[in-house]
Amino acid sequence: MDRHLIIKTRDELLRLRINNILYLEADRNYTRLLLTEGIQFTFAINLGRIEEMLNKQTAGSHSPLIRVGKSYIVNKNYILHINLPKQKMLMLVPGGKPRELVISRDPLKMMKDRLEQEALAGTATPTPSPAAEKP
Repeated sequence: MDRHLIIKTRDELLRLRINNILYLEADRNYTRLLLTEGIQFTFAINLGRIEEMLNKQTAGSHSPLIRVGKSYIVNKNYILHINLPKQKMLMLVPGGKPRELVISRDPLKMMKDRLEQEALAGTATPTPSPAAEKP
């Protein structure tokens, strides 16, 4: 089932499939949102408030959108490359052009570590216990 993020302002309502969000970027009291199709929106809502909306609307489910530092919420499904020394993250959607984000080293390292942990958790196969092998 598709999950959606609803963003409401005084004059607008936007209903977005969460999987179609590439990233959200802080710009002072505004937030710039980029969809996987290349469509861009700007809201007079700060990123912290958008994050609160996201957490409230996706409570109890695993969202691919993750806060990275002070300036971004990214969709981890579209991360292609993380370069810690250059402090850059490359986002890519199929058929789209790559987007390069400049992110501070510490939040970028936390994202890299998180993705590594998720990869290990997804590929790790549990070792059967000797008790489970007895007939």
